[in-house]
Amino acid sequence: MTGLRARVRAELTAEIKRLAREQVELHGAAALSLRAIARDLGMASSAIYRYYPSRDDLLTALLVDAYNELGAAAEAADAAVPTDDPRARFVAVAQAAYTWARAHPSQYSLLFGTPVPGYAAPPDTIGPATRFTLVLIGVMGEVARQGHRPAVEPIVPASVSLDLVNVRQGTGIEADDALMLAGMQVWTALFGMISFVVFGQFTNVVGDVDAMFDAVARLLADQVMGGPSAP
Repeated sequence: MTGLRARVRAELTAEIKRLAREQVELHGAAALSLRAIARDLGMASSAIYRYYPSRDDLLTALLVDAYNELGAAAEAADAAVPTDDPRARFVAVAQAAYTWARAHPSQYSLLFGTPVPGYAAPPDTIGPATRFTLVLIGVMGEVARQGHRPAVEPIVPASVSLDLVNVRQGTGIEADDALMLAGMQVWTALFGMISFVVFGQFTNVVGDVDAMFDAVARLLADQVMGGPSAP
């Protein structure tokens, strides 16, 4: 009986999250309502709180799922490319993130859209949120190992250099400040481009956004490893 109860609970939990994702897609994350989901399920509103004690708990579950899906897509794309080809790895990972975002715009919006008023992501989201970042760090580690340099060598402010020491210690990446700063530029530019496409900023500007993104992904790869290799 314990196994049956666990299965029923897992199925109902999955259904709650499915309905929650529908709510987010139709009305936005700020409008997420446990009571509305309880009505859709035909259950008492008090019963749903046994699964998610608050709206924020349900929102956190949706965030964790979305981060894990994005991270899994990036990991799979990276694993399909030879380790010693960082340019191809970066492009593959960028395209995987773009494809996932285009297929799941409401989930992407949860991660990178307008913050939900009154909600603060708890520590539970940190691990899933770093999965994608760790893939990029792995690519950057290979860039550094091969001695590639940024197309334009950035000037790193001393205050930023101090922070990058902590980043190196936390991630184990062996890259100098200039390469790390170039990597951060590419990282943020990647999601900036994805956001512009997902949120419609290129509407009536660029028709074939897929082709544009592919070109930009390759341009970003060139920016981070387009300079002369280190001697």
